[in-house]
Amino acid sequence: MRQPEQELDALREQSLLRSLRQLDGPQDTTMSWHGEQLVNFASNDYLGLAQHPALKAAFIQGIEKFGTGSGASRLVTGNLPAHRQLEETIAELKNTEAAISFANGYNCSVGTLTALLQKGDTVILDKLSHASLIDGARMSGATVRVFPHNHLAKLEKLLQSVTSNASSQPAEARVLIVTESVFSMDGDIAPLAEICALKEKYGALLLVDEAHGLGVFGSTGMGLAEQLDLTSQIDFHMGTLGKAAGIAGGYIACSASYRQLLINRARSFIYSTAPPPAQAYAAAAALRLISSNEGREMREKLWSNIHQLASQLDHSITPTSAIIPWMIGDTDSAIQLSENLQQNGLLVPAIRYPTVPKNTARLRITISASHTPAQLSQLAQALASSS
Repeated sequence: MRQPEQELDALREQSLLRSLRQLDGPQDTTMSWHGEQLVNFASNDYLGLAQHPALKAAFIQGIEKFGTGSGASRLVTGNLPAHRQLEETIAELKNTEAAISFANGYNCSVGTLTALLQKGDTVILDKLSHASLIDGARMSGATVRVFPHNHLAKLEKLLQSVTSNASSQPAEARVLIVTESVFSMDGDIAPLAEICALKEKYGALLLVDEAHGLGVFGSTGMGLAEQLDLTSQIDFHMGTLGKAAGIAGGYIACSASYRQLLINRARSFIYSTAPPPAQAYAAAAALRLISSNEGREMREKLWSNIHQLASQLDHSITPTSAIIPWMIGDTDSAIQLSENLQQNGLLVPAIRYPTVPKNTARLRITISASHTPAQLSQLAQALASSS
């Protein structure tokens, strides 16, 4: 029987051993680590809402109204008013019939895909889809097909292949396309309009993960689909509440019928204690804040920061989201650069295999509306001096 020490040694030899970074205080733009202050370019808190006074107050108010825990799953006695209010808020802002919330994004992905898909169905994913989407697809029992990242011709070829063999599939078989709107490790965006057109052409369903689009895109911050006026063409709007929303949780905005199906078949929903009601209460407040005038001003500040940093890093960079990958390639070199930046008061993590493909290690820079111009310049100067 193999021992864990052997596996850990193998990871260590490949510079792939990961460990937890114990921070001294709260998650914020500036964080304390071993008594040292670091400017945080690693968080997905794109609007700085995790420390927003209104959301702290909402969390406290949620505890006072509902207590600290739900006590049971949603299907037993854990379906509390705060959960209903959150889902009604999501459906209203996403302009869908209904919504369902989960404890976190991973549970949302796995629970949704395993509920929607079964043997005889086909799921077609972008190669760079999040690990939770890949896991859910594999666990579903459906036939899994993968197209090269954002490669529309290959996606259409797969759709043609599936539909041309429809006679050999059950009449009720589903074909589901899965993509992210903003890709988490590269920061680029999906060609959603073209994917929607292919979805309509071949009669498929479409799930779009807006984990890194919520709060960043759209007139009310509801994501890239809103910005491109594609909301009605997407069957399943997936998102998380632990990034730009600054709280925690995951959700699917969809039709009322599909919501009811997920309630009955999503095992991560059925067999989990409901998220704390205060979490749901604060998450609803976060979404309302994102969609407000204050939220719009935060997005404007975020995009101002994005463009400032991109122009200072390299004038050839055209940023497409709040994620900027600083490509290195070699794993050891990426780790060394991250450590050098940390010595200069900057927290920028090295991302390596298996999170990204081999030989594509990079620094993943994430930008927040709460970063100051001086902090952005500090990072740009540090990276320039390291080149």
